[in-house]
Amino acid sequence: MAGSERVKKALIIINPIAGDGTALKVLPELIGGLSKKGYICTCAATRGKADATGLVLSYAADKDLIICSGGDGTANEVIRGMMQLPEKTRPTFGFIPCGSTNDFATTLGIPKRALGAVRMVLEGYTIPVDVGRFNERYYAYVCAFGAFTHLSYSTSQQAKNMFGLLAYVAKGLETLKDIVPIRMRFTINGEVIEDDFAFGCISNSEIIGGVIRLKKSWVELNDGMFEITLIRYPPDSMGFSKIINSITSGEMNCEYISIYHASEVDIEVLGDPIAFSLDGEPEDGIKHAHIVNVRSGIDCIIKKKKEKARIAAR
Repeated sequence: MAGSERVKKALIIINPIAGDGTALKVLPELIGGLSKKGYICTCAATRGKADATGLVLSYAADKDLIICSGGDGTANEVIRGMMQLPEKTRPTFGFIPCGSTNDFATTLGIPKRALGAVRMVLEGYTIPVDVGRFNERYYAYVCAFGAFTHLSYSTSQQAKNMFGLLAYVAKGLETLKDIVPIRMRFTINGEVIEDDFAFGCISNSEIIGGVIRLKKSWVELNDGMFEITLIRYPPDSMGFSKIINSITSGEMNCEYISIYHASEVDIEVLGDPIAFSLDGEPEDGIKHAHIVNVRSGIDCIIKKKKEKARIAAR
């Protein structure tokens, strides 16, 4: 390597308990591939909640690349740390999904098999990707409230590892009877919407919770816009059936479901404070939230063939 050429540096952050421990199994291939590309690698493992954010803040300042190996929650923590770094010095973000649902990875076109994801990361095709800011907390791809949003942190890690998405479905069936209306007021593109809601999410993703799928034509990763899905609380069981049928069909077109596109949204909870979920991580006691799309907040490695065509078509 020429003496004048700057050495490239990569930080690899691993959640060793996500999924079935796959993050550790692919580490040799990941480090070997990065080394061949001229990177000096630093590896760190998380040990608990918010560790990944702290690792980014401690070790990422001089890095060119951060690779997160874990679930959506670990990716959330890494991106929260990255967004606290100066914009001009933020490393490129790569993701090797080893969690149970991996909605964020699906939107990025990352292969489900970890070794496939490693190879994709090594290819290094990068585009800017929007990031959400919920009050003062950043998130990668979705914040949500209401029905099912607590499942990712109320379902045990052991159940996630053993049963994956089925663990969420089983837990969700337990909670159907507990869905209650939440009185809220939204301000979106100057329009004020007040109603009782069963569920809502502000997202930059084609799939949410492993269940809700938005049409690909609705979602652009770096257009500065969220997709805002609001599901009103229906008056009877027939209404719930319509909602479920609309979601499972992928059409999202029943009278209780509304979808908006906006760069920001203001939310007021008109009753008791509620919990939101940010990429599956809890944010409790919320009465008011102002959510802003940070356009092109990070540079992210994605699947080249799928996204290149869509971005070029814009």
